[in-house]
Amino acid sequence: MSLTMYPASIPVFVRMLGNLSAIFDKAAAHAEAKKIDPSVFINARLAPDMYPLSRQVQIATDLVKGCAARLAGIEVPGYEDNETTFPELQARIGKTVAFIQSVTAAQIDDSEERGISLKFGTREAHFLGQAYLLDFVLPNLYFHITIAYAILRHNGVELGKMDYVGNY
Repeated sequence: MSLTMYPASIPVFVRMLGNLSAIFDKAAAHAEAKKIDPSVFINARLAPDMYPLSRQVQIATDLVKGCAARLAGIEVPGYEDNETTFPELQARIGKTVAFIQSVTAAQIDDSEERGISLKFGTREAHFLGQAYLLDFVLPNLYFHITIAYAILRHNGVELGKMDYVGNY
């Protein structure tokens, strides 16, 4: 059987967001054990010109909810980007997972040729569904989750590769 758009997207998104959620559980526990204000982690960044942890999560969740909706041909849900705590970021991840799991394989499969247009300020990008998923969404998702992992690891949270990739 060949790989279709649904298994190449939704289960991957759910897995990676689940791994991110587990990483945040470890980060919150670390902050509590070490008496570190969690906002130190939430506002941390790897470099001055990079987004903080909170924004990395917002972008990652926006990517997957937008992808699921666009591939399915439905409206992209809007979220406010106002999370400032681990519980709020966890809630955003949970809300995103619930939304993407509500999108069915029947809605997404056969979307390889669906036209997808995105606006970035004054710039527009146009994709076909498969290229949008494989060349834009997945690399960006992995990037932002990796940066979130790296921010926490850099700030002393005991994380390893298996925290990022999860259990098989």
